[in-house]
Amino acid sequence: MLQAEMNWVWMIGAPGVRLCLGIFFRMRIEGLDNVPTSGRFVVAPNHVSVLDGPTTSAIVGTHLRRATRNLIAAEIFHGIRGWILRQANQIPVRRGKGDTGALDAAVEALEHGSVVGIFPEGRVSNDPWQGFQYIRSGLTRIALPTTSPVVPVGIWGAQTIWPQPGVDRRALFRRPPMAVVFGSPLVPVPGEIPSEFRDRYRQALHQVVDRARSLAGDPREAAES
Repeated sequence: MLQAEMNWVWMIGAPGVRLCLGIFFRMRIEGLDNVPTSGRFVVAPNHVSVLDGPTTSAIVGTHLRRATRNLIAAEIFHGIRGWILRQANQIPVRRGKGDTGALDAAVEALEHGSVVGIFPEGRVSNDPWQGFQYIRSGLTRIALPTTSPVVPVGIWGAQTIWPQPGVDRRALFRRPPMAVVFGSPLVPVPGEIPSEFRDRYRQALHQVVDRARSLAGDPREAAES
């Protein structure tokens, strides 16, 4: 049975994006059996590319029939793109402004049994090969009060086509590898403090990103081949 939140945007958009990903990348997906098929949870990937959100949402939407309410930068909610994002029930967040309203909306969504997507690093990495950025507090501010399981997701290879500076049009024709690895859910422990949970998440993220890198190889080498 389809989740009620899988509206027409998701029914069309998720498989459409998944198809496009398969055209432009040699996709490897692992760990889908770790993702809950019902109930609330948080999807929390590393952030190597603008494509990370559409990628995880398309995979979860297509393969598990769950829509993801992602926290997305408010500045892109304009024009036809903004209209589509609102139809898909995405959550605009004003980055760098302590947007508690966006976090409140995410908490409310989780309390109603939705899937919420958040990038704990905050922004696309300038250089993913240098390791993770600082893990921000937004993750614990939505996961701990709702005791929501957090699924760490490792993504590697998306930066070959769309790194932080913008699209590399030459890479569009090379079909580089991309791997997406879903880890086991991290369930908040009663009394756990935010720093402890962030440490657990960071360790789990290292594992899934290392696995994704192993599956995808080094996209810099793929881009040069």
